Amino acid sequence: MRIVYEDNHLIAVDKRVGDLVQGDQTGDIPLSEQLKAYLKKKYNKQGNVFLGVIHRLDRPVSGIVLFARTSKALVRMNRQFLERKPVKKYWAIVKNAPPKDHDMLTHYLMRNAKQNKSYAYDKPKGDAKKAVLEYTLVGVSDNFYLLEIQLHTGRHHQIRCQLAKIGCPIRGDLKYGFDRSNKDGGIDLVAGELRFLHPVKKEEIVLTADLPDEPLWNHFKQQLS
Repeated sequence: MRIVYEDNHLIAVDKRVGDLVQGDQTGDIPLSEQLKAYLKKKYNKQGNVFLGVIHRLDRPVSGIVLFARTSKALVRMNRQFLERKPVKKYWAIVKNAPPKDHDMLTHYLMRNAKQNKSYAYDKPKGDAKKAVLEYTLVGVSDNFYLLEIQLHTGRHHQIRCQLAKIGCPIRGDLKYGFDRSNKDGGIDLVAGELRFLHPVKKEEIVLTADLPDEPLWNHFKQQLS
């Protein structure tokens, strides 16, 4: 866990693959609890420490996660995320070339809670939720492609599901059609940048994650720079 931003109102970390943002049935200690312990010790706080989860990342995904240190900051940031004001930029390594170098994808996603998986449809269906993302092809290697992605909605497994729907499963993502897992159990999807308006200072904050130090990612870093 690398802390990338901290003040009296917010704290953000660069999440590693495998880290859990919020507690679940596994019983593993989530980032939310790790950060509470960190804040309690650093500021010698008595009693419970407040920490609000503003948004989440899937466990096999790495990148920027933002938390609120006060209830006021949590309410204001929740409103921003609800109104889709923060700009989230992701990078994904995919198996196949996308149909276009740049496109806006619109699908309708239906979540299967038992399978913890979403299914994408081209047209509205039942209680499926509209999902929109924009991607740009920004890197090419011998066998893989790097996409830069901007989310316009926030749905369950949205990027993983929509990219799989167009024939571009993310490297390591067995659940959505890639043929083998990565050694670390993660997938090659990084929440690389988050831009938002500070809930109290009213200034723009830009947070960036480190891309993995791994041969294929290092190849793509050169194309990004």
